[in-house]
Amino acid sequence: MSIKGKAYIMGAFEHPLRDAPDKTTPQLHAECARGALADAGLTKDDIDGYFCAGDAPGFGALSMIDYMGLKNVRHLDSTETGGSSYIVHVGHAAEAIAAGKCSVALITLAGRPRQARGAGGRGGGFGEPAPEAGFENIYGGSTHNTYGMCAMRHMYEYGTTSEQLAWIKVAASHHAQWNEHAFLRDVVTVEDVISSRMISDPLHLLDCCVVTDGGGALIVTSPEIARSLNRPKVRVMGAGEAPKGPRGGLDLDLTHSGAVWSGPKAFGEAGVTPADIKYASIYDSFTITVLMQIEDLGFCAKGEGGRFVSDGNLISGVGKLPFNTDGGGLCNNHPTNRGGITKVIEAVRQLRGEAHPKVQVPNCDLAIAHGTGGSLGTRHGSATVILEREA
Repeated sequence: MSIKGKAYIMGAFEHPLRDAPDKTTPQLHAECARGALADAGLTKDDIDGYFCAGDAPGFGALSMIDYMGLKNVRHLDSTETGGSSYIVHVGHAAEAIAAGKCSVALITLAGRPRQARGAGGRGGGFGEPAPEAGFENIYGGSTHNTYGMCAMRHMYEYGTTSEQLAWIKVAASHHAQWNEHAFLRDVVTVEDVISSRMISDPLHLLDCCVVTDGGGALIVTSPEIARSLNRPKVRVMGAGEAPKGPRGGLDLDLTHSGAVWSGPKAFGEAGVTPADIKYASIYDSFTITVLMQIEDLGFCAKGEGGRFVSDGNLISGVGKLPFNTDGGGLCNNHPTNRGGITKVIEAVRQLRGEAHPKVQVPNCDLAIAHGTGGSLGTRHGSATVILEREA
C-alpha cells in the first residue's frame, strides 16, 4: 500500500527554548503539542493517534498520553531509531492514517540534555547498553570517535578535505544568523572551523552539532481533515526507512549510510528524483553526516560530496541545494540526540513559504527531510520523507 498523497502535515511547531532549566521534559512535550495543534487549528480532543520515541519519559507514549490528557487515542507508536525516529514517525503516521487506524496523529519530541551533563550531555530514554557495547566500549569508543573514523575514511577513499567539510558549517551559520532562536547565530568562515579545537581527528569543534534543550511537534492528518482546515497543505508523498549494520564487521563500510536504501524507497514512492527537490533538510549531527547523506541520497555521486558542498552550494539563494535553512543541528538546535523532527518542521516552513525571507527558497514546492540515528557508517537507521506543497 502506497502512502502517496494519503496524509498531510497540517501542524508544525518548534519550541523556542534552547536552555530550559525551569521546565520538565513532559512540560516541553505538552507545550510543543499545544503549539502544533494551534498551528493546525485543532484541539487535543481531535487527536486519535500519538507518536513519540525514547525521549518521552516514563513509559513513553503511555505516560505522555496520560500526562497530556489525550482521551481519544486509538493508535500509538513509540518506535525508537535515534536521530531518524521522528522522520520514521511521519512515515508511520501516514501509514496508520492510510490504513484507517487514526485520522489526526500527534508527534512530539522534547528533551533537556543541557540539564543532564552528568549523563554525557544527553537526555533520553536509553536503557540497557547495546549487545556490542561490551566488545567496543572497552576501547573508549564514543559517538565523536565513530564519526571521526567515517570522516577519516572518506578522506582516504575520496580525497575529501577538512576545508570542504567546513563549508557545511559555514552554510548552516549563514542561515542561523536569521533565526532568532538559533543557539549559534554568528556567521563563521572555513578558517574558523578548521582552526577550532580538534575533537576527534579530523573533526573539529565546529564540525559538531550543538547540544540544546527544546523540542518540536507535528500534526499529521487524513486528507478529509486537511481539507476542513484553513491552513497551507503539505502532502506526504513518499517515505523510506532502512537499518544499516556491519554484521560483526562482515559488511563494514564507513563511507556510506542507510540513505542508500531509504532514499530510493522514498523517491520511488513519491515518483520524483533528487533533481526535482527544491529544498533539503539533512540531519547534521556532524558535518560528515551531511556530506555522506547528500551522496547517498543521490544529489551527487559517491566521493563527490566534498566538491559538491564547496563554495557555498548549500546556502539558500546561492547554491544548488539549499539545506537546513533554520541553521540545523550544527547551529540552531539538537535536543535529545533525536533532532530529526526539526528537519521536518523546517521543510514544512519552506513548503508553506513561512521560512525567514532571507532564506526562503523561491517556488519551493518539493522538499526532502532525511535523518540518521545511531552510529554513522556502522550501526544505525536511516529515514527519508518526501513532502510536497499542495497548490
